[in-house]
Amino acid sequence: MSDQLPQEAPAQEDEPQGDELARLRAELATAQDLVLRVAAEQENIRKRAARDIEQAHRFALEKFAQELIPVRDSLELAVANAGRADVASLVAGQEATLKLLARAFERFSIVGLEPHGEPFDPQRHEAMAMRDSDSAEPQSVLEVIQRGYELNGRLLRPARVIVAREPGSP
Repeated sequence: MSDQLPQEAPAQEDEPQGDELARLRAELATAQDLVLRVAAEQENIRKRAARDIEQAHRFALEKFAQELIPVRDSLELAVANAGRADVASLVAGQEATLKLLARAFERFSIVGLEPHGEPFDPQRHEAMAMRDSDSAEPQSVLEVIQRGYELNGRLLRPARVIVAREPGSP
């Protein structure tokens, strides 16, 4: 082994020189610019999506509201003419109003629950009372006090019902 110090290694051919270094710096600047543009575009997309979601929330009920306006108009007309109209025309007006409301419910997939005779289901029905019954199955809906409603299969309001029980049961 010799006591000589190692000599400096000559410049490696892998290190960029002059023109090549300038070219690499230009490529780096181009890539950085592209990254900034992509980040800005992503931010714009995020803001646009947030604005679209806000608009959707704000106006989600617009079509439903447009369907309900004629129902209100019909009810207001009935109230305004209540003193001047005969019973038959009032009933006809109420039936027409109910048809408008039923059409609005149908268009927006609001379904009424009329569970008469069905087994009592605490997930869809609210028991208001129990009544003895010889004709109905125990734990079945004997009478519907107030109809329930579902929106696209999701319960909006349970049906309020009277549930049958065997005579003599506590």
